[in-house]
Amino acid sequence: MARMEMSTLAKAELAAQSGAPDALFELGMIYSTGRDVNQDLVIAHKWFNLAALRGNDAAKNYRMEIALEMNKCQVSQAQRQAREWLSEN
Repeated sequence: MARMEMSTLAKAELAAQSGAPDALFELGMIYSTGRDVNQDLVIAHKWFNLAALRGNDAAKNYRMEIALEMNKCQVSQAQRQAREWLSEN
């Protein structure tokens, strides 16, 4: 029987459902670097923001760094997505 391996993205998404700061941070890293996905700074910022809110100190620095590459509208969009995720999870 063939064994199916979960992708790094799928593993991080599954772990992030619990709100684990390290899993949220990992999703930020995946989207900020474009590893296994198209690079998306808005989504990366959202995940770094959530990880930072849950106590991941490294996420604060990464969130700040990518915010410098984003315009105000993109940052607002990322913050809105983070609030929506919090209200749903």
